[in-house]
Amino acid sequence: MTRYSISHRTDFEYSRPVAISHHLMHLTPRATEFQAVEGWSIRLSPNSAVRNRSRDFFGNHVEHVTIQDEHDRLVVQAEGRVEVSAPPVPTPGTSLRWEEARLGASDALDKVAADALAAQPFAYASPMTRCSQEVVDWVRRSFPEGRPLLEGALDLNHRIFTEFEYDPSATTISTPVDTVFEMRKGVCQDFAHLMLAGLRGLGLPSRYVSGYLLTYPPPGGVKLQGSDASHAWVSVRVPDHGWVDLDPTNDKFTTIEHITLAWGRDYGDVSPVRGAIVGGGRHEVKVAVDVRPVDAPVVLEPSAG
Repeated sequence: MTRYSISHRTDFEYSRPVAISHHLMHLTPRATEFQAVEGWSIRLSPNSAVRNRSRDFFGNHVEHVTIQDEHDRLVVQAEGRVEVSAPPVPTPGTSLRWEEARLGASDALDKVAADALAAQPFAYASPMTRCSQEVVDWVRRSFPEGRPLLEGALDLNHRIFTEFEYDPSATTISTPVDTVFEMRKGVCQDFAHLMLAGLRGLGLPSRYVSGYLLTYPPPGGVKLQGSDASHAWVSVRVPDHGWVDLDPTNDKFTTIEHITLAWGRDYGDVSPVRGAIVGGGRHEVKVAVDVRPVDAPVVLEPSAG
């Protein structure tokens, strides 16, 4: 079990004053079977005139914010502590055959699966996971007839890791799955969307998970404050094992170093901060994330942003 101190700061700078702005934020980690949240807070500058906290359709913490004071800069600072315990690692060969694990594959399966109804939204293509049949056919190679679901999912996880290049300059938030597949490049968000598109194309419910990942400095270096980043991975519904999380960017099951923030059908459901503004002109966004075990030393050096 590990306790982390997390800081997630987002700076919006505008070329002209903003008269009024509305924002929807997914910035509070959710409690899970393997994660507890303590002392979490979200501060805004300027202070908002209206703030409403609630849960979204998927059970994530959300905040709706309206800022009515004219401003040319908005700072959103989320921080707190999260305690994470290691999830169990299931034996891949003990999972159901993938054909039997598809949602609604048999009446008997639906009757014993208490979460079958809750899994429905994750079984079909969403706005950011639509793809061509070519992508589904490529994913299908990991799922020969009779293969256990988790074996196939791990194989797909590995193929994305080995066949695709991590390249932050290759894509944007809105790059379609088919484009990522054609370029064979992208970032964690793209790899998660690709994996989700293929799994859902085979009728296998799977979720997009946003969160944080503990990172390490290069050999001989120090970890700079704010130098971490948000992360994304995939959670696959495995009957008899629950939801099992896989990280295609790093070719592994998620570990005690993965901190869950929110989950949904794709990035559009769980983006950290989004909204609409009146005025503002051009704008620039800077994000600084720091994930640190509570007992780790802090190096107070500025990061590159």
